[in-house]
Amino acid sequence: MRTTPRRVLVVVTVLAGLALLGAGCAIPTQSGPSSISSSHVPFGLLNANPPATTTTQPNPSSLVPVKVYFLTSTDQLQAVQRVVITPASLTSIISSLLAGPSATETANGAVTAITDNVMVLSAVAQGSQVTVNFNSAFSQISGTSAELAVAQVVATIAAEEGEGTGVTFEIAGQRTSVPIASGASVPGPVYLLQFI
Repeated sequence: MRTTPRRVLVVVTVLAGLALLGAGCAIPTQSGPSSISSSHVPFGLLNANPPATTTTQPNPSSLVPVKVYFLTSTDQLQAVQRVVITPASLTSIISSLLAGPSATETANGAVTAITDNVMVLSAVAQGSQVTVNFNSAFSQISGTSAELAVAQVVATIAAEEGEGTGVTFEIAGQRTSVPIASGASVPGPVYLLQFI
């Protein structure tokens, strides 16, 4: 099969076009930095007052103080103030409790009976009753620590919802019995008065 001059010309033209295109995409190299004219700087980069960043930080006015309860060295309930984003949901308040005492609070003797692998899955208020649902790590707290952990949660909820609030505990959505100060294990609801 013979190649016609026209076909050769088309192939050469295409190859030349591709070579020019490839050369246009190459990265220029220089031995050092060079200045460019202000007319070639993208719009806004030479502005002496650049626009503010759009990082989202909580507005201080959208934070609300709440009380969470830790323990003293003698296992007494101790209120500590925290701030959470408003509206302060029970889940966010309990999450703040689960974060544990700060380094300063620990230095001042605050401790918690709640292990750091406990997570609150939900906390729902219905009238004067609250059902709080934890992951299975909460059920692994045992002995006196279990009673103290329950007391911390109940006191924290009572501070937000009122001292007469009854609290029912769930583990992964299943209702569970919890210990109270008398040593009994009850299915709930449990009340702050059962711990003080």
